[in-house]
Amino acid sequence: MLLGIGAAAAYAQTPVPGPPPHPKGPKVYLDYDQVELDAAYDQTVYEPDIDQLSAKLHSDSDTVRVTLGPPRRVAYGPKDIEKLDIYRTTRANAPVFIFLHGGRWRVAIANDYGFPAEIFVRAGAHFVVPDFDWVQDVGGDLNVLADQTKRAIEWVHSNAASFGGDPDRIWLGGHSSGAHLAGVALTTLQQDIVKGAVLLSGMYDLKPVRLSSRSSYVKIDDATENALSPQRHIDRIHAPLVVLYGTRETPEFQRQSRDFAATVKAEGKPADLIVAENYVHMETVESLANPYGLAGRAALKMMKLG
Repeated sequence: MLLGIGAAAAYAQTPVPGPPPHPKGPKVYLDYDQVELDAAYDQTVYEPDIDQLSAKLHSDSDTVRVTLGPPRRVAYGPKDIEKLDIYRTTRANAPVFIFLHGGRWRVAIANDYGFPAEIFVRAGAHFVVPDFDWVQDVGGDLNVLADQTKRAIEWVHSNAASFGGDPDRIWLGGHSSGAHLAGVALTTLQQDIVKGAVLLSGMYDLKPVRLSSRSSYVKIDDATENALSPQRHIDRIHAPLVVLYGTRETPEFQRQSRDFAATVKAEGKPADLIVAENYVHMETVESLANPYGLAGRAALKMMKLG
C-alpha cells in the first residue's frame, strides 16, 4: 500500500503501545520496573481506544435484546446487585453458559454483556450473565466478588430447571477480571458443577497485580493473594479449559494466560491454549459473539453445539 507524504508522516508518528519512555528503575517483578508493571496491568496503555470498543459492544448488546427480547432478571442473593440476566433458548432441558464480565473489577454491568447471547440461544443454550459488586464499593475486597460469582453459579445449578436449563450441563466463561473470577470459581466450586470453561484474557496469579497500580483500589493481603490465585490451586480444577489471549494485549495478560495454561497441562489436566494473533484485549471477548470467532467457536465446540 502506498501512502502520501502526509499520511506516511502521520502513520510514522502513531504512538507505539507500551509504557512511556523513562529511565529504567529498580526491578519490581520479573524484569519490570514500576512504570512497566503499572502499564502491563493497564489495558488502556496497549489499547488506547478500549473505551470506544467497549461502547460498541454495549450497543451490540442493545441490538441483541431487540432481537431476542429482554432477559429474565432473577436474584441469586439478598443484595440489590446480586441478580443475573438469563437469555433463554426455546430448547427444553438446555445447556447453560454462564459468563462473568470484565471491567478491572471496578466497572461494567451484566446489561453491557448481552452481546454474545444470540449465538448461544440460537445454538440451543441459555446464556446467563451475573451482576456483582464493583470492588471499590466493598472496600477493595476481591473476596466479596469471588463469593458473589460463586453463589451465582451455584444458584444456576440449583435452579436451572426453573428456566428450562439442565443442571448437569453448565459451562463457564469469563473475560479479563471476569476470567480471574471464573478461575477462582473453578478452584472453589463443588467439582462436578461446571463441565468446562472458556477463559479469555485473564489473570491467574495476584502477586504482580498486588504490586501494580491496581493496588490503589484493590486491597490484596497475603491471604487474599494466595486464596484468589487460581495458578496456585490447579489441583482443585477438574473441568477442561480453553485459555485464550491476544498478541496485542499487555505483556502481563499474555504471560499470565500462557503460564496458567502451561501449569494446568503440566498437572495432566485438559487445557487448550488459543493465541489470537493481532487481537487487542476487547477483541478477544468480541469473538465470543461470533460462532466463527475464536472464542465463540471454542465455546460451542466445548458444549458440543453446532
